[in-house]
Amino acid sequence: MTEVLTDAQIAEYNETGCLVLERHLADAILGTLRSEIARFEDEARGMTASNERLDLEDSHTPDNPRLRRIKLPHKISDPVRELMYSDHILGPARDLIGPNLRLHTTKLNMKSAGYGAAVEWHQDYAFYPHTNDDILAIGVIIDDMESENGPLMVYPGSHKGPVYDHHADGVFAGAFNPVEVGLNPDDAIELKGPAGSISIHHGRIVHGSALNTSDRSRRILFFEMMAADAFPIMGSMTQWSGIEDYNTRMLCGEPTLTPRLKEIPIRIPQPQPDVPISIYEIQKGLKSRAFGKIASP
Repeated sequence: MTEVLTDAQIAEYNETGCLVLERHLADAILGTLRSEIARFEDEARGMTASNERLDLEDSHTPDNPRLRRIKLPHKISDPVRELMYSDHILGPARDLIGPNLRLHTTKLNMKSAGYGAAVEWHQDYAFYPHTNDDILAIGVIIDDMESENGPLMVYPGSHKGPVYDHHADGVFAGAFNPVEVGLNPDDAIELKGPAGSISIHHGRIVHGSALNTSDRSRRILFFEMMAADAFPIMGSMTQWSGIEDYNTRMLCGEPTLTPRLKEIPIRIPQPQPDVPISIYEIQKGLKSRAFGKIASP
């Protein structure tokens, strides 16, 4: 018995590696999330550099604060943490990868009107290879998401293919240009939806997002998780400080000491560039960009 998803939706996810559930969350939840975002935007006022909580746009100034990411929001926002443990989020995930789920990370990506940064094409699995790929990200769409404000884009079915080389000049760059590996740009689709929808994408699917060129914000909260028997491969960017800490990241179900091994392609994201651990900074090492440079202020 499934909790949330129909058999057809599960089949669609397995085939394409992605899914959108429209209007999945109530307006009250969205209102609370927007209030939390406003709180962090106020916190960014006066800041001159990114810190462990907030990642700033290149065009940020202390008088004109511009956030591109709230880091690990489940650790600094009670409403985000409560939503993370709710059946709104965990129900669909359990339907897709089973009852025992472990958190990988959370992030709230901010694409403000007119200048929100692009995220170049990549696979999450390139950053954190594991012993199996029952790994997914659930995105909470906080604002209506349309083509002009930089929605998440994916190559359907690419979760069944290779893990592409995300290196540039021998250093991990966290991205690649799909055209250079034979992917057809016409095959990419947008995961759009009204506010309150959620998107789900597989850890191996090729995805990215363009600049926000609209006059509306495009903010999306990601909960990334995996089956509890998916263990990180040495050299992964997954934080590891021992099994006791790792087990504190269980979202539901039971932990295990028995990794499940699956024959899947793996690349190690090493060596790392000498930059802050941020996808935006890491991707600046990419030589050929699909979405172009970050918009100027």
